[in-house]
Amino acid sequence: MSTKPRPIQPPPDERPITFAGADGHPPLPAPAFRDPKHDITIYQADCLEILAALPENHVDLIFADPPYFLSNGGITCHAGRMVSVDKGGWDRSRGPDANHEFNRAWLAACQRVLKPNGTIWVSGTSHVIHSVGFAMQQLGFKLLNDISWVKPNPPPNLSCRYFTHATETIIWAAKDLKSKHKFHYQAMRQEAGGKQMKSVWNIRPPEPEEKRFGKHPTQKPLALLDRILRASSDPGDLILDPFSGSGTTVLAAFRLSRNAIGCELSGESLSLSLRRICSDLVQVEISFSCYQFSLDLFSDPMDRSNTANPAAMSSFTGKLVRTERTFYFIGAAQREIVFTVMAMDLENAWRDFHSSKSSGIPILFVIKSETEIYLA
Repeated sequence: MSTKPRPIQPPPDERPITFAGADGHPPLPAPAFRDPKHDITIYQADCLEILAALPENHVDLIFADPPYFLSNGGITCHAGRMVSVDKGGWDRSRGPDANHEFNRAWLAACQRVLKPNGTIWVSGTSHVIHSVGFAMQQLGFKLLNDISWVKPNPPPNLSCRYFTHATETIIWAAKDLKSKHKFHYQAMRQEAGGKQMKSVWNIRPPEPEEKRFGKHPTQKPLALLDRILRASSDPGDLILDPFSGSGTTVLAAFRLSRNAIGCELSGESLSLSLRRICSDLVQVEISFSCYQFSLDLFSDPMDRSNTANPAAMSSFTGKLVRTERTFYFIGAAQREIVFTVMAMDLENAWRDFHSSKSSGIPILFVIKSETEIYLA
């Protein structure tokens, strides 16, 4: 996106705590997005910076989809076409040793903030998942399962020299060997038709509806995160995603009444995640008034509806006589319209808001509606 999302400033008594002091950890930076009502916070920062600022034993569950280090000049098939694998500079390999040290660093930081009985799920392909598993063993995690996520319709292998890559591995691990991890066995068994759920999951890639706000190269399906969170967390638990990308983890957490912290360095990915999350966060009913215009210059009534001539309707070119832009300001706490104004653009709408009696109310969203009236 061309602009950085406007940071939301909640009221002073609802702002996130900055953990600094006796433990020597740096304070958390201002979030790019903060929803105090549902305890959802998203930071635009390096995950190591955020993890270092969070308190120890703070998070119930972590889902991480780290860089796969795939963007090294290879090719793949997308929508029936050969395309280069270039997800961005963040996905380029720095060599096996440097890649592994990076994995050790962020995993160690995650381990510190996990609660004693907390768990972590890490997704990856063969390019990274073996390093992740080895780093977990080095750090003393307790490995619980490795899930094979099977993609029903994977892209073909263009070289015809390998088997088609149809799976990703998801490692599930507890903080350490003493952890008594949470697992909702009965719920998963019921979902599996009364049998123990196996570690092979057939889940489709993100549905088209999940990509209506834009696409992310490594976006995970909501169904995958939904199952992970239901299997190993409870409502009210704090979920952390250090590589939040398109925001799937945060969105799934919100829908399942979990609290969430997301961290994303890319401004473009952050904008995408905010569009997805905001579409769920606020449901506001806006009523539009109906206006009647008496524009008939003929004294005798006559039918000009064109209902008998569909072709005439499809080629209608009316004269634009009026355009209205209305801006609705949605409060961060009460989640209702706190200010409405007709203005030429958002800048003027904000100016009117700051001059109004509602200027002291923290704003979460601004919704613009545009009405055009044509003379037939």
